[in-house]
Amino acid sequence: MDIASIIGLVVCLAMMLLGIATSGGLQTIGNFVDVPSLAITLGGAFAAVLASMKLNEFVSGAKSFALILKVPTINTAEMIQKIIDLSNVARKEGLLSLEEAAGDLDDDFLKKGILLIVDGTDPELVRAIMETELASMEGRHKEKIGFWESVAAMGPAWGMIGTLIGLVNMLQNMDDPSSIGPSMATALITTLYGSMLANWICTPVASKLKANNSAEVMLKEIMIEGLLSIQAGENPRVIEEKLKSFLAPSERAGSEEGGGEVDG
Repeated sequence: MDIASIIGLVVCLAMMLLGIATSGGLQTIGNFVDVPSLAITLGGAFAAVLASMKLNEFVSGAKSFALILKVPTINTAEMIQKIIDLSNVARKEGLLSLEEAAGDLDDDFLKKGILLIVDGTDPELVRAIMETELASMEGRHKEKIGFWESVAAMGPAWGMIGTLIGLVNMLQNMDDPSSIGPSMATALITTLYGSMLANWICTPVASKLKANNSAEVMLKEIMIEGLLSIQAGENPRVIEEKLKSFLAPSERAGSEEGGGEVDG
């Protein structure tokens, strides 16, 4: 579980409830629950997003919320070391020896690249195939990110629609003082719900998915550069230094151990 995401969402809610309780008392929390406002804001926002895409895309986008609760299994330093190990194998035993090593790999993307190299595929074609697959993966990720960005945009808009509905009802019933309060409550709370939907849920989810996507794209780019360097017969130490350039300085220090070998 991604503790940061869980803590962030929970603390946001806690801060809102704390602000309500400290300003008006715990008994006022119920004043902020309004079913018509929820229906207008949440129902309208998600329905508008549904109208802008296919049903399967909508379902896939909604399900992607669960992704921010999982810790991505991305270890860039470990992947670099794995590529260095493969380069040592290829340098000592030849490229064909990588086919056996590929059977022990869990990453399908890396395995596919190795098998292309073993088959003697032209380096430019290897790069083209792998970059096409990378672009396809990134496109799928962007669809899910776009779903949450769309909901974040629709939330405040439908909150404003709810505000206008409440104001219209209030103005048409000014002669009935008892209706002014409920109508004004709907008008204000829909705006609140729209802002909460956008800034408490959707924007953080989209930002987290973007961060995860960037990390995975960088990992795949490292694989591509590493495999092409192996295919070109470069020295494992040179490959190691090339791949470490993807890392931040603080991360490079942690991957110094077990580096590439020098020609013997």
